[in-house]
Amino acid sequence: MDTNTLNLNMPKLDNLDKSMPIGFMDSGVGGISVLKEAVAIMPNEDFVYIGDSANAPYGTKDTMTIKELTYNVVKTLINRHHIKGLVVACNTATSAAVRDLRNLYPNFPLVGIEPAIKPAVLHNHGGEILVMATPMTIAQEKFKNLLKLYENQAVIIPVPCKGLMEFVEAGIVEGPELDKYFNSTLSPYLNEITESIVLGCTHYPFLKKEIISYLQRDDITLYDGSLGTAREIQRRIKEAGLSNDADHKGNITILNTGLNDSEAKIALCNRLLNL
Repeated sequence: MDTNTLNLNMPKLDNLDKSMPIGFMDSGVGGISVLKEAVAIMPNEDFVYIGDSANAPYGTKDTMTIKELTYNVVKTLINRHHIKGLVVACNTATSAAVRDLRNLYPNFPLVGIEPAIKPAVLHNHGGEILVMATPMTIAQEKFKNLLKLYENQAVIIPVPCKGLMEFVEAGIVEGPELDKYFNSTLSPYLNEITESIVLGCTHYPFLKKEIISYLQRDDITLYDGSLGTAREIQRRIKEAGLSNDADHKGNITILNTGLNDSEAKIALCNRLLNL
C-alpha cells in the first residue's frame, strides 16, 4: 500500500470542541511516560491512550509498515474517540508518520516526540552525550538530521538499544536482568568524559531509576523528552482555543490492541502511570 492510498483512507476532522479528549498513541506502553507528564500539567483534560502492543515493537519494521500501523491507530482515535488533539508518543512512529499527518491535518493540534538532544547540548560542558535509542530511530533520516543540527556544538554518540523497550513492555523496570543488558549494551560507550545520556525512546524514562543505580555516577545527567512534549501539546491545544475549562478532574482511558494480553497491558499502563 502506498502513501497516497493511506492518505485517502484517513478520516476528516470536523467541529473540534473543548470537551473532547486528547489522544495519545504508542507502539506499546512507553508513551505512558509522556501521558503522565500531560496529566500532571493538564489535570482537567480527558485523555485516551492507545498502545498498539499487538504490533510492537515498531522499531524493527520498515517505514511504510510503521506509517500504516500509526495511521490505523490515529483513525481509531479520530473515528471512535473524537479527539481534539494528538500526541504520537513514539519516536519511531514520529519519524515515519508525523510529517504526513501534519500535512493531512494542518490545523489540528498534533505533536510527535524526538530525543531530548537539544537540552542536553544546551547544558553541555564539553563532555560526551550518549543517545540511547532503538536501532530504527537511529537509522532514520529524522534522527540523522537532528544529530547534524548539533554536530558542531557537542560530541553526540548514538547507542543502539535493541531489545531494551521489551523489558518495559514485560513490566521489568529494575533488577539484575537490566544490569546485565546495560553491561553489554551501554557500558562500552561509557568513559570518564561521558557527561549526559539522552533517553531516546518513550519506554526508557521508566528505566531511569535503574540506569542511575547502574551508573553509580553523579556526574552524568539523564534527559528525556516527556515533559517537553506534554508542554508542546498543551501549548497547541491552548493556541487552538480548545483548552478544557471544566473545574473537575479529567478522565483517563487506556486501551490496548493486544490480542491475548490487552488486560495485562492496560494494568501495566496503569501501574506505570502511577509510578
